[in-house]
Amino acid sequence: MPELTQRLLATFDDLKRDSLDLHTFFEVVAGAPPEERTAVLDAVGGLVSDGSLEPTGGDYYRRTEAGRLALAGPLDVTLYTRPGCHLCEVAKAAMAPLLRDFGARLHEVDIDTDRQLRDMYNNDVPVIFLGSRKVAEHSVDVLQFQQQLEDAQRAARSA
Repeated sequence: MPELTQRLLATFDDLKRDSLDLHTFFEVVAGAPPEERTAVLDAVGGLVSDGSLEPTGGDYYRRTEAGRLALAGPLDVTLYTRPGCHLCEVAKAAMAPLLRDFGARLHEVDIDTDRQLRDMYNNDVPVIFLGSRKVAEHSVDVLQFQQQLEDAQRAARSA
């Protein structure tokens, strides 16, 4: 992923904001001379096209879940869940010791708070991503998940 694109997506976390305007994006590139403003506009357009950003009105944009996943590191685990999901709780409990052993970070996402996620995963929770790759749905195979974590840890060390 190009550095500018990565910086734009990371700005939401850096500033702890759900939505940002173009002016803020321009500031991200330190003063934004005209040629860099054009690069920012092109990058924002590309992020909208690939679904990583979503216009929210005016010059404001919000980062989508796809945009958050694009920044996920190899040992970032995302659990798409919903309140009261027994299978989700079972999967989370099964993964917990492995997450601890590998130093992986768990990010839980309630699909019922986002219409697009609910549409995508409504009948499949729990859905589990390791980094930006879907590795399981409905349940977690602990041995397979351990192997995936080992592979991710090896990849992270060699990067």
